[in-house]
Amino acid sequence: MYRYILFDLDGTLTDSREGIVHCVQETIESYGDPVPEEDVLLRFIGPPLQDSFTRFCGYSAEKAAEAVERFRLRYEPVGQYENRAAPGMVEVMGRLREKGYVLALASSKPENLCRSICARFGFAPFLSALVGSPPGGDWAKEDVIREAMSQLGLTEADAPRVLMVGDRKFDVLGAKACGLDCAGVEFFGYAAPGELQEAGASAVVSTAEKLESFILSHGS
Repeated sequence: MYRYILFDLDGTLTDSREGIVHCVQETIESYGDPVPEEDVLLRFIGPPLQDSFTRFCGYSAEKAAEAVERFRLRYEPVGQYENRAAPGMVEVMGRLREKGYVLALASSKPENLCRSICARFGFAPFLSALVGSPPGGDWAKEDVIREAMSQLGLTEADAPRVLMVGDRKFDVLGAKACGLDCAGVEFFGYAAPGELQEAGASAVVSTAEKLESFILSHGS
C-alpha cells in the first residue's frame, strides 16, 4: 500500500525539546513578559512558532512574527543543535530505503534549518526530498506535505501510497487535508494523551522499530 513515507522533524526524527524550550524562554524574557510553565513551553514543539506565540503568549500577529525572528537569532547558531536523534530512526530509514521505499521530509521548520539538522544527524542521505518552510514564513503542515509530494512527482492520485509520520495532531490533520494517512509516533511524549488517536491517526507507535513494522505490514 505505502511506498512514499513523509517524515516530520521535531518530535519525530529528533528530540528538540532543549533547544526550542530554551530559545522560547529567552525570546519571551527579552520582552519582559512572564514565561509560561514548562508544560506550556513544550507545546511550542511542533506547530508553527508564530501560531504558538499568539496562542500561548497572547501576542498580536505582528508581535508574534517579530518574536519568531528573535527566536531564530539564538536558534540558528545554537538551539538547532541542542537536540538528539530519535533512537533507531537512522537505522530504520536506511532499511526502508534498501527495501525500495521513497523517503522525504515535510516539516514546518525553516528549510535551511531542516537541511542542517538532517545532515548533522545522518538523515539527509535517505531523503529524496527535503521540504521545510520558505524564508520569512511558517507554512502549515498541509503546505509542506503538498510541496514534498510535488518534489517527488506525486499527484492526488498517488495519495493512497503516501504515509505521513508525525508526533502531533497537526501532522495528522495536515495529512488528512491532503488525503493521506498518518502514523503517529509517541517517541518523546509531546502530544497530549489520546491526541493522535482523536485526530485520526492510522496507527500510534512508541518506538522506531514499531513504526518500521507498521510500514512494512502496509507496504506496496
